[in-house]
Amino acid sequence: MIRYRQLARVVLNVGDVATSAAFYRDVVGLLPVEGSDASRCRLRAGSGGCDLALVRGTPGLKRLEFDLESAAALDALALALQHAGVAWRAGADGALLRISEPHTGTTIDFGVATLGAPVAPAPGLLRLGHVVLEAADDAAAVRFFTEVLNFKVSDRIDGAITFLRCFPNPLHHSLGIGRGRNALHHVNFMTPHIDDLGRALWRLQRAGVTIVNGPGRHLPSGSLFLYFLDPDGLTLEFSAGMEEFAETGARAPRLLPREPASFDIWDGPVDPRKGAVGEIERDAA
Repeated sequence: MIRYRQLARVVLNVGDVATSAAFYRDVVGLLPVEGSDASRCRLRAGSGGCDLALVRGTPGLKRLEFDLESAAALDALALALQHAGVAWRAGADGALLRISEPHTGTTIDFGVATLGAPVAPAPGLLRLGHVVLEAADDAAAVRFFTEVLNFKVSDRIDGAITFLRCFPNPLHHSLGIGRGRNALHHVNFMTPHIDDLGRALWRLQRAGVTIVNGPGRHLPSGSLFLYFLDPDGLTLEFSAGMEEFAETGARAPRLLPREPASFDIWDGPVDPRKGAVGEIERDAA
């Protein structure tokens, strides 16, 4: 069976690596990881390895990486891709398998998680949380992730977005697929406590960062949230708290109405720049 441990890494294309590296380090609060240089910056939020890499390019998503639980899970994935007629090749940075997701063109690497010595997460941060993509054919993209890659649907907002978890990871979603152009919508980092979210709010304001939505609370996952823009206009999210699912006996997914309260129980304003920047690089090296 295809079994995942987590969303392991996001690689972003940015206009200037040095400028973005300083922002993600000093404002977002990520910690540098060994292996950074002038052309590529590697950072982490949680206790694992590199959660985020920055390289120069048209601002947006270069690729994603998911960790599988075992070599057997990787074999099951390769077989499922073969049956679906999806080509794969070797990944990068230790990942063992790479695909181009057929509906959005997103490059996705898959590796087998190796647990090293425990490392403290970045202060005020917990982990890389999730990524939300937009797809011109969102229904087909959801079918690919569920029927081929063995993701599970947690909830849907009718005609707007589907929230998916990489089974059996318990988090409500590590991936969202919304309806729109094929693009990156946002990248999320989780904080351990609401107080960390509050401190982040004031840190962003002191730094003059554009906040595009929040604070608020999502109805589907129960998360408190805060959305803001990086130097290239890419949308990032801090969140605190999230519903978790047991591996067996989990509740059925809900179909929520497409109305403001389904996105934000607090009904706050949304800046139109939210999710407006974020090209997906096709066939990323």
